[in-house]
Amino acid sequence: MPATPEGLRPAGFWQRYAAWSLDAALLAIPTWLLAHGAVTASLPAWRRFGDALTAIFGSALQAAVAGASPLQASLGMLADPALPTASRLLHAALWSMLAWPLAVFVLLAFAWHLGFERSRWRAPPGKRALRLRVGDAAGGVPRLACSLVRFWAGGLCWLTLNLGHAMAALPPAHLALHDRLSGTRVLTDTRALPTWARAWLWLQLAAFIAANAWLLLRVEAALQAALDAALY
Repeated sequence: MPATPEGLRPAGFWQRYAAWSLDAALLAIPTWLLAHGAVTASLPAWRRFGDALTAIFGSALQAAVAGASPLQASLGMLADPALPTASRLLHAALWSMLAWPLAVFVLLAFAWHLGFERSRWRAPPGKRALRLRVGDAAGGVPRLACSLVRFWAGGLCWLTLNLGHAMAALPPAHLALHDRLSGTRVLTDTRALPTWARAWLWLQLAAFIAANAWLLLRVEAALQAALDAALY
């Protein structure tokens, strides 16, 4: 591993995640302003096809209530010709709803990260708030080609279901996949997360739990409504 510049050390996983999530939250604001129209326009189709898929599950529940075994009810649902059609239409509607926001976010993130990482700050605001900076293998300013590879190689981290990002947890270098491919490093002069950053991480965990609980309740209510409609 190349020597680290005096006073600096590789940034840890949670330091890097907290910094990335801050930048992502900042980028989410202009992304929503630019893309909310496309999302709103796609919602009716997404809801319609979601309701159709829920109705199919409701029919399977009705069969189970009527005395069919869970296996028979499941096989009957899978044999329903409407299931693949509803699934395909729902997937298409979901992609239509998310494609434009995703494209806007990626383009904004490209300009954001490339611009700030090549500035005198050497880091976007999220990393700067955590006292992180991006450097080359020797800790200096990365070449433009390295910065470009670093950003686009980040897509591989998402395609590996975030295993590429998780590599940043491995000591001593704490290099993620896109760091390794681009010959860059994320450095810091501190080991500890500030109190506000810890609170930010706990807030994200609470939001994640609340969102999943809300989704579970919505699915439960939709299935109950579909079953009631089938029975009555």
